[in-house]
Amino acid sequence: MPPVITAEGLYKVFGRRPARGVEALERGRSRAELREDGLTAAVIDASFSVDPGEIFVVMGLSGSGKSTLIRMVNGLLPATAGTLRIGDDVLSDMSAAKIRDVRRRRISMVFQHFALLPHRTVGENAAYGLQVSGMNRSDREARATEALKMVGLEGWGGYRPGDLSGGMQQRVGLARALAADTDVLLMDEAFSALDPLIRRDMQDQLADLQQHLDKTILFITHDLNEAMRLGDRIAMMRDGRIEQIGTSDEILNEPANDYVARFIQDVDRSRVLTASTVMEHPAQTLGSEQGPRTAHKMLRETQNPWLIVLKRDRTPAGVLWEDDVAAAVSDGRDDLPWSTVHEMPVVSHDTPVAELFTLSAQHLSPLVVVDDEGRFAGVVPRVTLLTAAGVGLGENGSDAPADGPDPGAGPGPGPGPGPGPEDDPDSPALHSTDALGGDR
Repeated sequence: MPPVITAEGLYKVFGRRPARGVEALERGRSRAELREDGLTAAVIDASFSVDPGEIFVVMGLSGSGKSTLIRMVNGLLPATAGTLRIGDDVLSDMSAAKIRDVRRRRISMVFQHFALLPHRTVGENAAYGLQVSGMNRSDREARATEALKMVGLEGWGGYRPGDLSGGMQQRVGLARALAADTDVLLMDEAFSALDPLIRRDMQDQLADLQQHLDKTILFITHDLNEAMRLGDRIAMMRDGRIEQIGTSDEILNEPANDYVARFIQDVDRSRVLTASTVMEHPAQTLGSEQGPRTAHKMLRETQNPWLIVLKRDRTPAGVLWEDDVAAAVSDGRDDLPWSTVHEMPVVSHDTPVAELFTLSAQHLSPLVVVDDEGRFAGVVPRVTLLTAAGVGLGENGSDAPADGPDPGAGPGPGPGPGPGPEDDPDSPALHSTDALGGDR
């Protein structure tokens, strides 16, 4: 399927004669040099695509250009140069009325500071975008009620936003976006204003909802752990430019440059990596229809003290240990000698590494990893688990060059790009009703 969002060579320059700023950047002038001419380059030559059903995270520090980028996708800020497509439609070719229609019907937005209307009830806030688009009252109330139920706020529709906690208010904002039933969700620092525990709950809830809704999500954050946890792919920005696009594994293990390597140095890998990313494929596995002699031969060949046994459908049957197998062969037995001491711990492929430690400590057997259908995918021996958690991270982990650039260093963000400071949640453009899907 074609991408839902496509950006090709996007530039956003603020100031007088911004097109000249683009030309200067293309000739090699720096962002700092442009500031001397009264121009602010917020986004520089950004190219990316977001596939259907993907959570694409744009990660960067304040001043990196990430919030300007999402406002360009939403049509709130026109690109100075480059092409931005929503599906097959080029945003720059659309009239103002067409762009408003795209916001109402194809794109929903979730804001950092909730953007709720305090004089309206929770239910009315959740239904606001539908009201602006002209949906009749009974239908929009039904949609809003269902959306509130999806985010765990069933029964709260009659309350005011001020009666709710911060986490609950953010759920109302998410419900408003879900009620619109658009294909695309734009989430600008959506969880950044929340306390850490509530933020993690919201991340979990978004991941759970995505399993059922399969929305296309463009998610903006300054939190690398959040980016790694949520993103199918991540674009890392600095000073208006995209430094690297990749999966969390690719960015952790193959950073594109010293800046990225330094940035990921302190990331909590145990909460980013999953069982599938650290598992190993054993040299051999035994079929459940095979006997102790075959198992004994495999154990000698692999020099492993254990052997995973699989059923015909590739689901795990159990684990054999060499002492039990040797005893069975010596006794002339034909049945597999299942251990009465060592159980076989089984985990899902998407289990975070952080959740594997306790289970691994309770068993000598390796952790057996299964896919969504319960079929065998691999194993995680204890030594592999410890290595993945940070004992010997490799050349691009904690051993990244000490003289690499400080992620917070550089020319500095300078004056904020555009009508308000970069990443300013109180920007008038960010909180306009137009961004919610209505006319200003």
